[in-house]
Amino acid sequence: MEQVLNAVFPNTTLQTCIVHLIRNSLEYVSWKERRAVAAVLKPVYTAPNVEAALAELAAFEQGEWGKRYAPIAASWRRAWDQVIPFFMFPPAIRKIIYTTNAIESINAQLRKIIKTRGHFPSDEAATKLLWLALRNITGKWGSSTHDWKAAMNQFAILYEERFTHPHH
Repeated sequence: MEQVLNAVFPNTTLQTCIVHLIRNSLEYVSWKERRAVAAVLKPVYTAPNVEAALAELAAFEQGEWGKRYAPIAASWRRAWDQVIPFFMFPPAIRKIIYTTNAIESINAQLRKIIKTRGHFPSDEAATKLLWLALRNITGKWGSSTHDWKAAMNQFAILYEERFTHPHH
């Protein structure tokens, strides 16, 4: 997938979903200890930069929880190349790209709509249904959109050429 994305969109920055990385990390931990382990992992992904994040990961690794649950740090290190891009963004953007849950939610809702219809008489009919579904889905968005304004400003600064001239 990564190779296809880079071939089609060569300027794409790929990054793993931090929420999924945390969730996968907690799979190794018993229910009663999850909150404590999650709290100790938080300094890794909230660090101000890559160097600080790496130091926090090393501290986690050397600490009680890291020694007890060694696969956690190992999984972060395996994914590290796709964690690093997260730290190049300012906090306003990090808040938006921290998880892919919103995208996955949209995909799940669209799949459900398509599955219940099954067959479409034409591509146009399918396109109309998806358009209406997306309109309904995005119409329910509310409180989270204010975060996008701050992120958009940062994207406009970081990706000025791509952001302000999308057709070039």
